Amino acid sequence: MIQVQNLSYTYPGAEKAVLKNISFEIRQGEIFGFLGPSGAGKSTTQKVLNGLLRGFDGNVHINGTDLSSMERSFYEKIGVAFEFPNLYLKLTALENLQLFASFFKSPTRDPQKLLKMVQLEGDRDTRVEAFSKGMKMRLSFIRALLNRPELLFLDEPTAGLDPGNARIMKDIILDLQKEGVTIFLTTHHMEDAGELCNRLAFMVEGTLPVIDSTQELRLKHGKKTVRVEYRDDGKIYTDEFPMDHLGSNPVFSDILLNHEILTIHTQEASLEDIFIKVTGQQLKH
Repeated sequence: MIQVQNLSYTYPGAEKAVLKNISFEIRQGEIFGFLGPSGAGKSTTQKVLNGLLRGFDGNVHINGTDLSSMERSFYEKIGVAFEFPNLYLKLTALENLQLFASFFKSPTRDPQKLLKMVQLEGDRDTRVEAFSKGMKMRLSFIRALLNRPELLFLDEPTAGLDPGNARIMKDIILDLQKEGVTIFLTTHHMEDAGELCNRLAFMVEGTLPVIDSTQELRLKHGKKTVRVEYRDDGKIYTDEFPMDHLGSNPVFSDILLNHEILTIHTQEASLEDIFIKVTGQQLKH
């Protein structure tokens, strides 16, 4: 769906490039994540790909078409939800959706159903200026779905959301993927990236040192050990065992047979641990 080769970008008047010769591809129907701290270049990359920023160096093709020669019909097929919602504050939620729907030539989705999807149906006639940040995020998100996009750009989609509404948004994103939508997601939230993305690119200061599947990243960088927490004579103990030949490990077997097991799990590396390990940087907002 997206092929990027040697993409570089410098903002007008700036001395340093924000994007530095990056290359990657996003497959049809994939959720592809850019994981990195604020200022790394994630949002800039998205703005280049969705046509908001011009004057880049390198080659970008979307669904086989060179981005530099893309026609306006391109915007009929994509959806964009920005990190900072861009909505008309004096209009109601429903009026915002109706206005944006009028921009498209192709048939759009029912605004009422979209509002219900993110539990905003009760606020349909409320002016957006009275909305919380989380409500604006949800409204901006469904606005990006109005035209049934084939390609969806999401920038920090769960920012400002409570856990319940974040769960609703993530379920919708996963459902969209099942429908064949290709999703390019930028985030600094490790949980979102690990749960949603098929593949991840780590972005650091405008470069992409790592691109791999979430599963492969965890396998490569995780410890091949099992940690067991158990109770013995009223006291709680924790032991760690190598996974190799675990079934024939007599100490491990003795714990399982003769003690109360409290927890047992593999020592899987978190995405934050992996990011710090391979980039030397913290994933902070």
